[in-house]
Amino acid sequence: MAEVPGLFDPIEIGGVRLRNRTLLPSMTTRLADDAGHVTDATLAYYRARAEGGVGLVTVEMASPEIAGKHRFRELGIYDDMFLPGLRRLVDTLHEAGARASIQLGHGGSRARSVVSGTTPVAPSAVPTPVFEIEAELAVPEAMSAARMRETVDAYVAAAARAQRAGFDMVELHGAHGYLISQFLSPLENTRSDAYGGSLENRARFGLEILRRIKSEVPGLPVIFRIGVEDFFPGGLTADEGMQVGRWAERDGADAVSVTAGHYRSLPAAERMIPPMAYPAATFVEYAARMKQLVDVPVIGVGRLGDPELAAGAVADGKLDIVALGRPLIADPHWVAKAQAGVPVRRCLACNHCITNMRSGAQLSCVVNPATGREEVYAGTSAPGGRRIVVLGAGPAGLTYASQVAEGNDVMVIDRAERAGGAFRLTGLAPRFNDVAAAEPTFTAYVDELERTCRLGGVRFRYGSEATGDDLRGADLVVVATGAHYRFGLGAVVPRLLRTRAARSRAAARLFASPRIRDALYYRLRTGRGAELARRLPVDPGSTVLVVGDAARAGKAREAITSAFDAALAPSARSAPTP
Repeated sequence: MAEVPGLFDPIEIGGVRLRNRTLLPSMTTRLADDAGHVTDATLAYYRARAEGGVGLVTVEMASPEIAGKHRFRELGIYDDMFLPGLRRLVDTLHEAGARASIQLGHGGSRARSVVSGTTPVAPSAVPTPVFEIEAELAVPEAMSAARMRETVDAYVAAAARAQRAGFDMVELHGAHGYLISQFLSPLENTRSDAYGGSLENRARFGLEILRRIKSEVPGLPVIFRIGVEDFFPGGLTADEGMQVGRWAERDGADAVSVTAGHYRSLPAAERMIPPMAYPAATFVEYAARMKQLVDVPVIGVGRLGDPELAAGAVADGKLDIVALGRPLIADPHWVAKAQAGVPVRRCLACNHCITNMRSGAQLSCVVNPATGREEVYAGTSAPGGRRIVVLGAGPAGLTYASQVAEGNDVMVIDRAERAGGAFRLTGLAPRFNDVAAAEPTFTAYVDELERTCRLGGVRFRYGSEATGDDLRGADLVVVATGAHYRFGLGAVVPRLLRTRAARSRAAARLFASPRIRDALYYRLRTGRGAELARRLPVDPGSTVLVVGDAARAGKAREAITSAFDAALAPSARSAPTP
């Protein structure tokens, strides 16, 4: 019997050997400069994931021609001027032990003219709602036969440019409502020529690009990414998506990357990147179905951040390579940690990384403040040799304790019976950020963070207040007791969240209002950490530090960032108690 492959076993794509079966998929970062050149921030972001052990890094979507550019500060590959930066990026990834790919993706009708400076093009002149900092109904220009040939030529030139930059392979983006996907979806492709109508005709454009690259850029492996199900009437269906995957293998694809969803998906576009209310391993069965149809490696994606789940998908033969997007944003060392059997920092699947970036900001993460700021934390670490007492085991307290555990004697004290604080209640609310909340997500995050602390030697005591004896001899006391609701709401809110009313449609509409959410985060809560700090019976030489909501009531990301920053730059952020 053939040996069952494991998540950390090597695999080849088109003759290129990956050190394991994990992949960082393409996700926009906005870390390029305004023109699209690689920056030091770009290098730092990708270096962190490569050093964390991932097998293949797929650099974010880059358009083969300027007309396909769909976001500000999008990475460029449509001109030779980008080569020096791309070479630096490839060298950085290779030095860290990862293989390097880049996604070639054209925005089509989603490429706003304010970004590209040109009129968007698409298979048909179908009005398309787009959002890039602001909403717009774009009306693209239907591509003529000559215009299609020009774009296909641009794809081939971009692939050749990627090979010259040193990339080990490229990925063609045929998913999520971008140009190749637009040709595949009947609603967006209303052509009556050889590129419209039947599935074979609708697939022709993307497959021509694939064949041309394989023919004219010899030695360059190509991954074909296919969104097999669009989830809207008139979109690509799963049966059609599977057939396109088979044709891609026939025409030379060295691997097929299987995903699903489209900007037009119902009930919402979030289905492309399923948030926490969606089941884990959301799209794995699509990958498993594709694996029965093709002989090249199949890549699967969609809520695979639990290491056991990811490993099981490979071991069960449902896919060959696991794509980890949001999990590697939350924890760039996910792969190394999972392989060592230690806890990873769990992604909340809250889609902050997506929604915040679409507003024009660079990539960031609720639970990993270093995302997009890797340069800021380069070479930083917490001082050692101290006795530290942390008051509060919510996300801020646990974050601080986890960052300072190495080389310090750390104790966490919380009057509650378990870790998590009010963060556990967040999963009971109708929404978190802009997605439906799901309690198991927050539970998993808290449990794994607490486990990380314990493995680092942090001691915990629950169900009691800190005493003078606890604080005596402490070099540092960290107040992370969270915020308190005003007007006596502290007793009311938890009870309300545990009732059916919290999940009602009325509550969902209420929580959908930014005003209401901001009131709940800020105006109706207050941080009393400074007041508590003044009353603590600490030694004269001790330092007291207030972090998270205890310092200033706010959102989870602000609280976690406060603790993270304080842990890694304590001398600049702490001051002795007066």
